[in-house]
Amino acid sequence: MIDWNPVFARALTYDAFLEKHGSPSDRARWIAVFNQFQLTQAQRGVLSGFAREMNVLTLAGAWCGDCVGQCPLFEHFAHACGKINLRFLDRDAEADVASELRVCGGARVPVVVFLSEDFAECGRFGDRTLARYRELADRLRGAACSTGIATAESLTQVADDWLREFERIQLMLRVSPRLRQKHGD
Repeated sequence: MIDWNPVFARALTYDAFLEKHGSPSDRARWIAVFNQFQLTQAQRGVLSGFAREMNVLTLAGAWCGDCVGQCPLFEHFAHACGKINLRFLDRDAEADVASELRVCGGARVPVVVFLSEDFAECGRFGDRTLARYRELADRLRGAACSTGIATAESLTQVADDWLREFERIQLMLRVSPRLRQKHGD
C-alpha cells in the first residue's frame, strides 16, 4: 500500500508537468485540446457544488494521446473548482507508482487516484472513459495510442464521464462520517 501524501508532495502542477516532461510538440497538443474544450453550464454547476477538498493525483505521459485527450479536461475542472488540488506524475519517471496503478495488467495512462484532504485513498479511475472506449470499439482501427485529436462532441462526452467520477468521489467525501465529524457538518 502506497502512502500517497509524499507521492502527492512530489507531483507537479499541470503546467510544471508539461514543462518538465513534454516536448514542444507534446505541449502544443495538450494546449490545443485545452483551448478546444469549454465546460458546459451543467458541468460548471456540478463543480460549483463541491464542498470538500479533494487531492487528485494523475499518472500520465505527456507523449500519450489518451492523456492529451483527457488530462486537459481535468485542468479545466480544477480551474472551475477551488476544491480540486490537481497534480501529475510521469509514468516513466515513477516506476513504483506506475506498478501500483496498472490497469488490465499494463502500465496504462492516464490513471487518476482520488484522495481525501488528508490523503486517504478514495478511488482510482483510468485509463479511458466509457465514451472513449465506445468510440474506439466503433473504429477498431489505428495505432494503440491515439493521436489525441478529438471532436468537441467527444471531448464533452469524455468530460461528462470523468466529471461523474470526480462527483462520485466528492459525494463520498461529503457524506463520509469521518469527515463530517471533523468538519462539524
